[in-house]
Amino acid sequence: MKAIIITTYGNPEVLKLAERPVPLFRDDEVLIEVKAAGVNRPDVFQRKGSYPAPEGAPQDIPGLEIAGVVKDIGKSVKQWKKGDRVCALIAGGGYAEYVSIGAAQCLPIPTSLSFVEVASLPETVLTVWHNVFQRGELKKDEHFLVHGGSSGIGITAIQLAKAFGARVYATAGSEEKCQACIDLGADMAINYKEQNFEEILRDEGVDVLLDMIGAAYFEKNLTILRPEGRLIYINAMQGNTVNLPIRMLMQKRITITGSTLRNRDVAFKIALGQDVLTHVWPLLEAGTFKPVIYQVFPLRDAAAAHQLMESSRHIGKIVLTLE
Repeated sequence: MKAIIITTYGNPEVLKLAERPVPLFRDDEVLIEVKAAGVNRPDVFQRKGSYPAPEGAPQDIPGLEIAGVVKDIGKSVKQWKKGDRVCALIAGGGYAEYVSIGAAQCLPIPTSLSFVEVASLPETVLTVWHNVFQRGELKKDEHFLVHGGSSGIGITAIQLAKAFGARVYATAGSEEKCQACIDLGADMAINYKEQNFEEILRDEGVDVLLDMIGAAYFEKNLTILRPEGRLIYINAMQGNTVNLPIRMLMQKRITITGSTLRNRDVAFKIALGQDVLTHVWPLLEAGTFKPVIYQVFPLRDAAAAHQLMESSRHIGKIVLTLE
């Protein structure tokens, strides 16, 4: 099969199209013919050598989310048949013509959506659902803030938080990106290059805050959190070492948490997927929550897709297509 491989750690140009064996699959797994694969920040970190794939996953083929067609099934698989349209969050290897994964980790593709649209969903939807709704316990009428509102995570968090009745705030780096956040349902979008979100939201307050920036925003985040607020980290792009004002933490009874999904066990991922199938997939079917695709690249142009990802010019998701 054709696959994009990391020839050595470095800039996007290290991504090259190569031949690799079609992956084997166990009795409880399916072989998926990939039609589209989402591009995510962890793919960039893996390419640079700072985010290795977990044991058992391809080490030189990036890609965490795919959509495609079931090509073959293991002997014990009952829930899928050849030809079914599915998507999945995988531990690695998505930039390829085929992937194998446990049958129970696959989700059906909503009938109204294309492979490209659905390939943009698994990593962001499962990340947002677990962190904002399971760990953060966001409730109706609470105030929610996501930093990086125009990113793949941001566009997902805005739409889902709004769909479940929260008041939604977002930060973004341009007026165009702020308007995109408003169009997706944010009640307020703050241009962090021109405005101070801490000053703007200090009086209003936030109950749940999803952060991928890290140390640069830490104390500002604590300042705007309401009593019983929840601060959730999914990345630390601008530093991971902070000074913790313990007294503020105690006085407000703030919870600080965070997670990564890639290294979680299969049982957890299956349960999370079923929760998403129950609570989020109906929103996709109804059109309440929609994928936002910024640009699509053929698989061979994965390096260009990574260049775009690192430029941060995009609003929404970047997807590779194999069709």
